[in-house]
Amino acid sequence: MGKNESQIVIKKYANRRLYNTGTSTYVTLDDLAVMVKRGEDFIVQDAKSGEDITHSVLTQIIFEQESKTGNTLLPISFLRQLISFYGDQMQMVVPSYLEHSMQAFTEQQAQMREQITKAFGETPIGKNLKVPLQLVEEQVRRNTEMFHQAMQMFSPFMAAPAAKESKKAEAKDIDELKEQLRALQTKLDNLG
Repeated sequence: MGKNESQIVIKKYANRRLYNTGTSTYVTLDDLAVMVKRGEDFIVQDAKSGEDITHSVLTQIIFEQESKTGNTLLPISFLRQLISFYGDQMQMVVPSYLEHSMQAFTEQQAQMREQITKAFGETPIGKNLKVPLQLVEEQVRRNTEMFHQAMQMFSPFMAAPAAKESKKAEAKDIDELKEQLRALQTKLDNLG
C-alpha cells in the first residue's frame, strides 16, 4: 500500500504507542477504530523501520472490538472457512472476493436505509416507526445467501454441511434481529 497525499500517517513505536502525525497526538486503537468509521484514510508505519504495518494493526482492532463488545461480526463458521483458505490455491482470490462482497453489502445497506427513510421520514418517532420485519429479514437472507453461494464456489466439497449450518445460523440471526426490532419498537412506543 503506497501512501497518497490524503492519507494520515500513524507511527507505531517500540513501546506500542501510536502517534498520529496529522494531529501530532498519541492515539489508541479505539481512536483508530473511530477514524475508520469516519472514513479517514490512514497508514500505520513502524516508527523505526518505516514498514507498513496497517494490516496487522487493523486486524488487532477487529480482535479487540470482538472481545470488548461481545458482539461478534465474524461467526465461527466464517472464521473456520477463512482459515481453511490459507495455503489453498484459492487464497489469492479470497481477498478480492471479500472486498467486493463487503462493498456490495455496504451498497445494499445504504439502499435499505434510503428505502426506510423514504417510507418513514427522516426522524421517525413513536408509532410512526413500524419497520417492516420482512424488509430486514429479506435483506439478511439475501446477504447470507450471496455469501454462502460465493463460498461454495471456492469450496464445493463443503457445500452440503455449510448449507445446513447456514440455515441454522440464518434462522438464529433473523430471530435476533426480530428481538432487537421488537425491543426498539417497545422503547419508541414508550417514548410516544
